[in-house]
Amino acid sequence: MRIQPLSDHVLIEPLKQEEKTKSGILLPDTAEKEKPEQGKIIAVGPGKKTEDGKLIPMEVKEGDVVLFTKYGPNEVKIEINGQEKEYLIAREEDILAIIQ
Repeated sequence: MRIQPLSDHVLIEPLKQEEKTKSGILLPDTAEKEKPEQGKIIAVGPGKKTEDGKLIPMEVKEGDVVLFTKYGPNEVKIEINGQEKEYLIAREEDILAIIQ
């Protein structure tokens, strides 16, 4: 299955957060954790259209690792080859930076 986001949306695979606190305590998988704020872009839409129909191209591309707003993206579960995986769909405006 291939997913193609529309307009200025991007499909993001969230990256695992650090599972250790600053003081060195390891957190188990069952601990309540914050939503991820970093992810890898899997697919991008064509871009946003202006009122006069011009296409504004996306500034991000597939493969970019990005920093995004915590509560901006929508969570979706997608089944690919019998395995269900969680992804995020966000607007380009919810992306704060590209991590290099």
